[in-house]
Amino acid sequence: MNKTQIKYTEDGSTTLYLPKIDETFHSVHGAVQESLHIFVNAGLKECKEQNINILEVGFGTGLNAFLTFIETEKSNKNIVYTALEKYPVSEKIVQQLNYAKMYKAEYQEYFAEIHSCEWNKMQKISSHFSIHKIQCDFTQYSDLQQYNLIFFDAFSPEKQPEMWSEKMFEKLYKHCVKDAVLTTYCAKGAVRRAMTAAGFKVERLSGPAGKREILRATKIIT
Repeated sequence: MNKTQIKYTEDGSTTLYLPKIDETFHSVHGAVQESLHIFVNAGLKECKEQNINILEVGFGTGLNAFLTFIETEKSNKNIVYTALEKYPVSEKIVQQLNYAKMYKAEYQEYFAEIHSCEWNKMQKISSHFSIHKIQCDFTQYSDLQQYNLIFFDAFSPEKQPEMWSEKMFEKLYKHCVKDAVLTTYCAKGAVRRAMTAAGFKVERLSGPAGKREILRATKIIT
């Protein structure tokens, strides 16, 4: 059976499993704790600007966008969140994800709103958070803006090697402002070398539960 499956991870949060490629969308050790560690704590909280343009490569379940929204409401920073996704998750599957239930009632409606808002059109979710979900193939997409922060959350290099090439990181580097940060769960040597060759300064950070390291890259202009 190749249908998308709902799986529970060790922190109680759900993820999706794709039998066709034998890959989960998040760590089985905890979807929420992984996203918080890699994208919110190592990424968003490192951005000191008041106005932040974020690019997410791989919108997936919308978890990273939802957690970013919650952090934005706490910090009162202004976020424009652009998310690229080739194969959007169906509404039926979204309704089975439990991320919203893990947070205060005041935030729960926003997870549904992030998913229900129209694709390929900028949508204002709150006074501090706007999202532009774009259905596209990142390797073919050229209408990128300039970003302060990039969440690189594609499937693994073994499943999508074309996404993790030096060429793709060069593409992202060109659309990063000075001191922009890129975070990803993948810490493979080949990925680190591709980022470095593209111009990024790359550091290895401690990973979330079940993962030794992650990567954070910064655009340093000397």
